[in-house]
Amino acid sequence: MHLIRSDRATNVIKSNFWVLFLLVFYSNGFGQTYDLIVKGGHVIDPANNIDKVMDVAVSKGVIVKVSDKINEPAERTIDAKGLFVTPGFIDMHTHVFVGPHAGLFANGVNSVSPDDFTFRSGVTTVVDAGTSGWRSFPLFKKQVIDQSKTRILAFINIAGDGMTGAEHEQNIADMVPDSALMVINQHADLIVGVKIGHYNGADWTPYDNAIKLARQVEKPLFVECHLPQYSLQDQLARLSAGDMITHTFENIKERMPIIGEDGKVRPFVLEAKKRGVLFDLGHGGAGFWFDQAAPAIKQGFAPNSFGTDLHRFSMNSAMKDMANVMSKFMALGLSLHDVVQIATWNAAQAIKHEELGNMKAGNVADLAIFRVRDGQFGFTDSGGKSIAGSKKLEIEMTIRDGKIVWDLNGLGAKK
Repeated sequence: MHLIRSDRATNVIKSNFWVLFLLVFYSNGFGQTYDLIVKGGHVIDPANNIDKVMDVAVSKGVIVKVSDKINEPAERTIDAKGLFVTPGFIDMHTHVFVGPHAGLFANGVNSVSPDDFTFRSGVTTVVDAGTSGWRSFPLFKKQVIDQSKTRILAFINIAGDGMTGAEHEQNIADMVPDSALMVINQHADLIVGVKIGHYNGADWTPYDNAIKLARQVEKPLFVECHLPQYSLQDQLARLSAGDMITHTFENIKERMPIIGEDGKVRPFVLEAKKRGVLFDLGHGGAGFWFDQAAPAIKQGFAPNSFGTDLHRFSMNSAMKDMANVMSKFMALGLSLHDVVQIATWNAAQAIKHEELGNMKAGNVADLAIFRVRDGQFGFTDSGGKSIAGSKKLEIEMTIRDGKIVWDLNGLGAKK
């Protein structure tokens, strides 16, 4: 069992008190004014089986009420008629440990500052994919997590310094479960699991150490494909229900693709998914290929989460942002409801933060408000191939913790 700091427990008690107070206050009709009401939008909340036009009321940073019609006054009303309203999107795979060191991800310029790119694409929560390790996580927290409006959670890298180049990421002596355990216990509210990746050796010690640590803290293991000496089948065989593997639709020499020579999803991949292993998108700059995704989707094999692999290069290539990724999968055959569920509730459950990714009264008010444009749009993959689509998501507004943090067309502006 991991430890929980006393100050976190106190904050949870205070938060629960305010949530209870607000729910009782408004449900008994004493409250005359909400902070914010989003009116007339089509709410899609897969976790709560909502898919219809509704109003959403927010006060003190939490969702107070979701109802067919809310007539009470509000300090600010957002007219969402013709728009869709969903929980804020969760990006399962990002690199946001931005810092002064050139050519690196951890504390380097190849990572990106999340607030610069998240809100405009409807993302309110990102999960950093092991950019920091047990030694560097405190700096990551101080330098980025504590300074950002975006909610930042993290998979901690089994490598002590995280993603700081081959010299460090190949050092098995620095992959110390006990040291990582101490950091996870100190930051249990922020660290959602353990990451292994970017190891070029054939020794299974790094993988086994990462699994040992994940089991010890009862959190998932997040596996990146940059493990060229481990076969995909062997990697999946070691994973348990709830563990995740990313770059699902990659087609590079480094790892066997999920689609076999017969054009079908490989049986051992299907078996892993049946066991509960989760498959993250991990689009990135080189992690998404239509020759893998298109047949997989046709066979009913969709990713569990839409990790964009946000970093300096991916956002300027085929990936672009979360809204583009969701639109791309609609062009591949998924429904709007499907892509919303993957971007919200699926991801929240995977990281064991079920207070996120849904619009239950009492939960934090993280919302994405968007339109679905009709037209002719093109979407590309990492190999330079393209497909056409007739629908594209365009984020109109993002609300984080009850506050408007992105407003494309001034919906929330004073009239």
